[in-house]
Amino acid sequence: MVEEILFEEEEREHFGKLWRKSKAGHLSFFMARELLVIPLLFLLLFPGLCSGGKIGVCYGRNADDLPTPDKVAQLVRLHSIKYVRIYDSNIQVIKAFANTGVELMIGVPNSDLLAFSQYQSNVDTWLKNSILPYYPATMIPYITVGAEVTESRINVSALVVPAMTNVQTALKKVGLHKKIKVSSTHSLGVLSRSFPPSAGAFNSSYAFFLRPMLEFLVENESPFMVDLYPYYAYRDSPSNVSLSYALFSSSSSDVIDPNTGLVYTNMFDAQLDAVFFALMALNFRTLEVMVTESGWPNKGSAKETAATTDNAQTYNTNLIRHVINDTGTPAKPGEEIDVYIFSLFNENRKPGLESERNWGLFYPDRTSIYSLDLTGRGNVDVITGGNMTSSNGTWCVASTNASELDLQNALDWACGPGNVDCSAIQPSQPCYQPDTLVSHASYAFNSYYQQNGATDVACSFGGTGVRTTKDPTHILCPWLMVD
Repeated sequence: MVEEILFEEEEREHFGKLWRKSKAGHLSFFMARELLVIPLLFLLLFPGLCSGGKIGVCYGRNADDLPTPDKVAQLVRLHSIKYVRIYDSNIQVIKAFANTGVELMIGVPNSDLLAFSQYQSNVDTWLKNSILPYYPATMIPYITVGAEVTESRINVSALVVPAMTNVQTALKKVGLHKKIKVSSTHSLGVLSRSFPPSAGAFNSSYAFFLRPMLEFLVENESPFMVDLYPYYAYRDSPSNVSLSYALFSSSSSDVIDPNTGLVYTNMFDAQLDAVFFALMALNFRTLEVMVTESGWPNKGSAKETAATTDNAQTYNTNLIRHVINDTGTPAKPGEEIDVYIFSLFNENRKPGLESERNWGLFYPDRTSIYSLDLTGRGNVDVITGGNMTSSNGTWCVASTNASELDLQNALDWACGPGNVDCSAIQPSQPCYQPDTLVSHASYAFNSYYQQNGATDVACSFGGTGVRTTKDPTHILCPWLMVD
């Protein structure tokens, strides 16, 4: 008995710091202890499950109505997005993602390729002024040099590899060439053939820069980056590509590659395998492939009938599950593939058809265009800050008459067995303030309430929850209301 008491005291001392931090975040001591013990056991028992394909989001900024970068960084953290891609090296954006735990892929635009390819000093100065002052506070794992250069109106293809080489040299000078990988992104148009997948082949007219680039990537252990859009395959050839096949729908008819007998249930896998086979044809079998853009437009012109919020939600939901589950492709089953969803926001200044301006997951006011679980963990509705929005004009908040003990117990239940994602109300997270038990409990109560049908029962919490018709967002998560 004495030994048990001593062990309990030692245990409390060992977890003391976490206990104090969790108390501030309104979690019980025993929940705080479990937060350490359960992941530790998981790591020990299932080490192979801790890696896997990653889901990121592209943060395009070709718009005049977007929130400031610091607000975007808060939104990204709120929705548990860990990987973000931007298309330049904007200092304000890089600074906004400092100390967030988010990995930020940055880019060298096509317009800068001439300067970057001509003089090493240009690249050295850029690295010194735009990257080094903010690294590693801002985590930068990749630099993309040029974007879809074969699609550019001005032929800059010959500049890409020299520019990549200069960026790599600049990184070597400061000892970061092993930590920051250099690559370039490509459209599927870099292939001359993509169907059947086994016949995938690069366009021979691009060989003059592609082969040196592939050799560069292998030498520096960088991934081949490609942007894949089943939407365009369907839009441009609806008589040959079914919508269900493009959307990953289970009702789609299988497509069999006649050369390999491999069975394809979706267009994404077919496009990706075409890239794999094209690389294998050139004997680059071990080169990692990363999908730096994929997505579906949420709105289009009258003729773009497939560009809808329902289809966008279906495609991106299925894509996320496909990646998180490490499904791989028919040619590479179980392959871990990193994918970046395009795009974080609609971009109202982009030219072209209506759909080109409507690929976003969020409106400029940071509300969700449609519900999407970016973590792939379930069907959690993540609209506007952890379900702060209402589907029927009602919300669930903590009763001010409830005792602190009852509220704490109800909060522990909501964040535990209730399966509410309470990360947003933890210290340093976007909805931590106001730091009160009532506010944190209200956040968790309403999240559970909205996720479970907004019924009377879903707002019970042992009598500590009450329904309201007054939107509590400005009280429970004030930053969501800031323009």
